[in-house]
Amino acid sequence: MRADVLKQLFCVLASSFCLLCAPSAAAQQELHEAAGGMPVTGSDGKVAFTMHAPGADSVTLVLDGQAPMRLQPVGTGGKWTVTTAQALPDGMYRYCYMVNGVPTLDNANVYLVRDVNTVMNLLIVDSKGDNPLAVHDVPHGTVSLVWYDSPSLHAQRRMAVYLPPGYDDSRRRYPVLYLLHGSGGDETAWLELGRVAQVMDNLIALGRATDMIVVMPNGNVDEQATPGASSAGLVTPTLQHEHWMDGTFEQSFDDIVDWVDAHYRTRADKRHRAIAGLSMGGYHSLYISANQPDRFAYVGLFSAAVSRMDKQKRNRIYNDLEAKLRQQFASRPRLYWIGIGKDDFLYKDNARLRDMLDRNGLRYTYYESAGGHEWRNWRDYLVRFVPLLFH
Repeated sequence: MRADVLKQLFCVLASSFCLLCAPSAAAQQELHEAAGGMPVTGSDGKVAFTMHAPGADSVTLVLDGQAPMRLQPVGTGGKWTVTTAQALPDGMYRYCYMVNGVPTLDNANVYLVRDVNTVMNLLIVDSKGDNPLAVHDVPHGTVSLVWYDSPSLHAQRRMAVYLPPGYDDSRRRYPVLYLLHGSGGDETAWLELGRVAQVMDNLIALGRATDMIVVMPNGNVDEQATPGASSAGLVTPTLQHEHWMDGTFEQSFDDIVDWVDAHYRTRADKRHRAIAGLSMGGYHSLYISANQPDRFAYVGLFSAAVSRMDKQKRNRIYNDLEAKLRQQFASRPRLYWIGIGKDDFLYKDNARLRDMLDRNGLRYTYYESAGGHEWRNWRDYLVRFVPLLFH
């Protein structure tokens, strides 16, 4: 996600949160009651937010997809509240408060989500009981964070793997979706921000998706794993790295596929492999699949960062894209899916890619949504893309 967007949303723990380090049970209850509790969705779909901020002069709610909302004080005990003017559509939302202009987490909501170096509270709205991002009473798959050897990078690296319900009790072989994150993300991004495990569980239970393995590697080759999960220690997450989008990840991708095929019961052929990604991950998916036309039958580009930079021109991975696409489509991919928001800053770049495909008579599926370069779009694209795979 873009740095300017992240800065607008950036929230940190308020100093009062430190009081929760080691309170007694009675103190915990008192603090929770004082905070006002989790956001509450009413029967009309509107959501009420309550914040405990004694001594504050102003409190503003910052909520995904909504204009900032001013909270109003209630009584003299430091309680502030606001209710959304309209019902919130079912989905996943991140939020925090601005207390006297200072970003502050909701001290009554223990559910947090990180995007690069931004931490915000998490809210799931599921008014109809069928939100694919919510946890439902269905069979659940298994998520593992596994380490694999990457000979190309001379390193042990970590990736997330989703196995569908029933994998451990069967002898079946499964198709694989390789799902790639955006700039600044890591192997946990699609799990935490994309809700992949919940989406897959729900779509499979509804019969809308084929049972499949989903592999989510770390696309930053300068990192072994998400910050804090490797011997590098508690480093600060960042948007860019030395080998950022320079071809190194694409050239090392065979290490991932080969390891997955060796360690899981996969159907190790083109017909049963898909690759998709958002932003930088869409860029990786574009070039990995173009350079290996006989390896992936399904390709998904979600707000893909498809533009070229000067340093790319010197790398064989990025040379002759148009010719490579003609060869890729000559091998008949079963699906080439492009999704982009109308307000996405990469809209024109994606339009140029589509012009190239159109000029060469290469058929693809295109979906244009509202909004911009944001997770609510990428989660939606995943829900639309996955049911199209492996039929």
